[in-house]
Amino acid sequence: MGILSWIIFGGLVGWAATLITGHNKDTGLIENIVIGLVGAALGGFVASEFFDVGIRRFSIQGFVIAILGASVLLALFRGIRKR
Repeated sequence: MGILSWIIFGGLVGWAATLITGHNKDTGLIENIVIGLVGAALGGFVASEFFDVGIRRFSIQGFVIAILGASVLLALFRGIRKR
């Protein structure tokens, strides 16, 4: 995927993760993109290392794993921020 595709993908994943965790009002576009990209990397790493699920190209499975990774990342950051 090109850089523009990664930015759009990160934005969609980050937005979906903030909707799931209930923090949509607290985040902006750039934060959604960063959360989505880092969460996708985290979700992809966990899926490949622990569940032997390789993601090489865009798929619904990869999108769901990215959303789960971003949601976990967002929940961890929000938990740390509250302390």
